[in-house]
Amino acid sequence: MRTPLGEMGVKVGADGRLQAVVWAAGAADRGVAGHEAAGRWEGALADYFAGRPVALDPAGLDLVGTPFQRRVWAALVDIPWGETCTYGDLAARLGSSARAVGGAVGANPAPILVPCHRVMGANGAMTGFSAPGGLATKAWLLAHERGG
Repeated sequence: MRTPLGEMGVKVGADGRLQAVVWAAGAADRGVAGHEAAGRWEGALADYFAGRPVALDPAGLDLVGTPFQRRVWAALVDIPWGETCTYGDLAARLGSSARAVGGAVGANPAPILVPCHRVMGANGAMTGFSAPGGLATKAWLLAHERGG
């Protein structure tokens, strides 16, 4: 699908749960070929880009990662549209270190729908973003959510 950030798509498992949001070259990888849930997840991306907050249930995710990474990714889903928190905030909430949380956030396979762009460095400083476009993409996503 075309988005303001380029071609994107989703990867879903056999059970229809979201495994990844993919950019450009991987955008055609819909996981299980033609799975009807791919359209639902692409619809969620379309809603996001149309300015409509996406409510995501972590039970609908099938993200491949360690148990700790999956805990962090589930916590990302709870950060409200247009708001941010710091790695330290998440670390305190999860009983971990900011560095460990940062590693898990950076490994998020489903950016945008699992909103890792809403996590900032100490004092609200904008820090890395592992999706294509890096910090420029992160800044665009945050401005989009804030109506800019």
